[in-house]
Amino acid sequence: MASSALFLLTPRPPPPLLVAAHRRPPLASRAHLPTTSLRRREDCPCRCASSSSSASSSPSSDRAGPEERPPRSRQQKQRTQRPGRGNAIDPVGFLAKHGISDRAFAQFLRDRYKALKDRRWELHSRLIDLKEASSGFELMGMHRHRQHRVDFMEWAPGARYCSLVGDFNQWSATENCAREGHLGHDDFGYWTIILEDKLREGQEPDEYYFQEYNYVDDYDKGDNGVDVEELISRMNEEYWEPGEVRSQKSRLEVVAKLYEQMFGPNGPQTEEELGDIPDAETRYNEWKALQKDDSASSLPCYDFIDNGQEFDIFSVVTDRVSFEKFQGKSPPLAYWVEMRKGRKAWMEKYVPAISHKDKYRVYFNTPDGALERIPAWATYVLPDAETKQSYAVHWEPPPEEIYKWRFERPKVKGSLRIYECHVGISGSEQKISSFQEFTSNVLPHIKDAGYNAIQLIGTVEHKDYSSVGYKVTNYFAVSSRFGTPDDFKKLVDEAHGLGIVVLLDIVHSYASSDELVGLSLFDGSNDCYFHSGKRGHHKYWGTRIFKYDDIDVLHFLLSNLNWWVTEYRIDGFQFHSLPSMLYTHNGFSTFTGAMEEYYNQYVDKDALIYLILANEMLHELHPDIITIAEDATFYPGLCEPTTQGGLGFDYLVNLSVPEMWLWHLENVPEQEWSMNKIMKVLVSNNSNMLSYVENHNQSISGRKSFAEIILHKGKCSNNSVDDDVIFRAASLLNLIKLITFTTSGGAYLNFIGNEFAHPKRIEFPMSSNDYSFRLANRQWELLDKGVHKHIFNFDKDIMSLDGKEKLISRGSPNVHHCDDTSMVISFTRGSFLFVFNFNPNASYQLYSVGVDEAGEYQLILNTDETKYGGRGVLKSNQYMKRTSDNRVGGCRNSLELTLPSRSAQVYKLVRILRI
Repeated sequence: MASSALFLLTPRPPPPLLVAAHRRPPLASRAHLPTTSLRRREDCPCRCASSSSSASSSPSSDRAGPEERPPRSRQQKQRTQRPGRGNAIDPVGFLAKHGISDRAFAQFLRDRYKALKDRRWELHSRLIDLKEASSGFELMGMHRHRQHRVDFMEWAPGARYCSLVGDFNQWSATENCAREGHLGHDDFGYWTIILEDKLREGQEPDEYYFQEYNYVDDYDKGDNGVDVEELISRMNEEYWEPGEVRSQKSRLEVVAKLYEQMFGPNGPQTEEELGDIPDAETRYNEWKALQKDDSASSLPCYDFIDNGQEFDIFSVVTDRVSFEKFQGKSPPLAYWVEMRKGRKAWMEKYVPAISHKDKYRVYFNTPDGALERIPAWATYVLPDAETKQSYAVHWEPPPEEIYKWRFERPKVKGSLRIYECHVGISGSEQKISSFQEFTSNVLPHIKDAGYNAIQLIGTVEHKDYSSVGYKVTNYFAVSSRFGTPDDFKKLVDEAHGLGIVVLLDIVHSYASSDELVGLSLFDGSNDCYFHSGKRGHHKYWGTRIFKYDDIDVLHFLLSNLNWWVTEYRIDGFQFHSLPSMLYTHNGFSTFTGAMEEYYNQYVDKDALIYLILANEMLHELHPDIITIAEDATFYPGLCEPTTQGGLGFDYLVNLSVPEMWLWHLENVPEQEWSMNKIMKVLVSNNSNMLSYVENHNQSISGRKSFAEIILHKGKCSNNSVDDDVIFRAASLLNLIKLITFTTSGGAYLNFIGNEFAHPKRIEFPMSSNDYSFRLANRQWELLDKGVHKHIFNFDKDIMSLDGKEKLISRGSPNVHHCDDTSMVISFTRGSFLFVFNFNPNASYQLYSVGVDEAGEYQLILNTDETKYGGRGVLKSNQYMKRTSDNRVGGCRNSLELTLPSRSAQVYKLVRILRI
């Protein structure tokens, strides 16, 4: 190539003109240039923070004050805080909000923030920022390169040798291996293997080593046989301006010209002849005085502003004219793309090194011998029926088979009504259901039932089906027992088309201990991804605990979260079983509620820092993402902004609610239920509390569903159920569901089948039941039968009413009345009044209930209606109530209501009376 374009660093835009005090008079040549100073992000943990603070305290400091510094851009602000979550960083900011005055805990938060800054510095020194730290899937694993090859990268610091084995090379451990030295692996243990496409017989190699191919998008674009020399000539004539393209005969040419410019044509040849060199400022002034102000020059004008700060090398600015001229030009990518050949030309010339659906594994040679592993970043994994082992599958479908997204991501307006489901048990047949069956059969039911979100459990690849998907083996792969990656994409896309957001139950608190398929002893060492010793093992579940203080493990976990959002358009995550990672005792300890339990020696500070980084990354890159914390210990600050010392979650699961209902149903006679104890568990000051009646935990591991508990108690000797038991089941389940839903903090969750009171528990196939699927399904035929139909009608109407009226998005419940004797509860949320009579025997006529606002209240939901399995005591003429001025329960007005036993009513204020 005769000439080459100069590689120019894109200059940043010049800041507004500033007036800053300086210990030296401004240079004459700088008069036309703006000055600036390098501003560090306020959470940067580098030593410039300390040095700058010390410099600012010096009397001779030459830097401008804070009021003279230009404001940070919006993008810079989003890197340090979540949008709309407060501006200032205060590591203990949320303590005053919650009335926490424990000094030791406040000091723990400050120490944690210091450790967080150090961790950010470690992360950014290796991976630049959170975006880069969470984009490892763009390099790791198997990727097709534009230059007719496939690149594979894996992290295995304990390995001595790395190669790929599979169908494409007859499982040879030596044919496709990493090269020696830094071309094959780096100092951090990352191995790189290149699989070159094979030239077809009779084909000539490409003329240019940098020849690229377009395999997917518009795959014949550029395949027009244009000569490269012609393209370069066109580029020089059409794009580059005179003076922008310079030819160099030697790589020392620029150095020689600079030397001649500084010392003249007959400059000194030895150090003795060199003599004293003037200081840099003097030389700069002399050089600047000789320069001509050539405004017509097409070259950008750069200048270096030294104002005495560290890292001034980054403060390179340009004048506005040359900058705007530079920004106005697009890079010459069009010429380069025109050189790129299409997929058709590639298929004619080459045989792919590895084909779509080829099986492969990664081979390591370690100090303990040879190992074959499933790559940690594999995106599709299948079991081998013959060898009973698993292997990775290269997923690279041709362009015509790639799934095309049809719908945009929906946005949740108001409350979050989550339908939790497991794809494998979602069918009525005794088998493992598929993504396709779920998409066709279950998604329409979820939409009809009024839910606006689904939460998928057991979706990430796992070897043991009986683990419900919580012993994850391959974090970047969907479970192959349900279908292919494209099948899962279609499920998510169809859900979005129905206006349903998709949440994923992610398990980053522990991992499977399987060595052949999972990450345990991945490279032969015990501390690759996990802690060594006892700390690396869950005390009760036999799983492994991640090393949350390791940069490469953080890179893996953060990239895993970003992968599901980027590749499969997941809308949010529920972080499963946080106590397993937050405490070295894995949460299996008695919690008394003392603050010391949240900062003692058993708390894993590194796990807390990871959760902060994960939430910051997700909300920075994907502002509409939803994150939910599942933590039975209610760690303080879970849903508080990270800038205020919190962990940054959007919602917190209230695990106490289902346990409370289960305890009452199994152990306490109905007439002895305490209304005050129930409301104490249900009502929380946290407006981000997600509540549910029962989820999969209540019907797995030998437990029973609530419907099974109630109906089983009323069975006769011939296994029949009388009408009174059916009435009790319908009315009690409707009461429990309504009060749990209406006291939640903006989010509610229901497990698949519980919306119609599924009568059987869940039991996955395992050795104890001879691997039977009898209880690993859902009995959808019950939807239109008896008590199940009544309960589903009620559940559907609750969801529909919330969709219209936003019941649980109207602030916290204001409890006016809670009486253990009458077993009556009443509270308001906004303009809605909720009244519950839990008494199994007593009905009340003209029961006075206090309200603050005088007016007319209309009954909009009544659990005693016959379509919900009730008695139908209230008539239509009793649906409108008018307040009286009798003071009840501290309220200025009251309503006199008819309250049948085991019933609940929802009233809406439809007319306000002004007195």
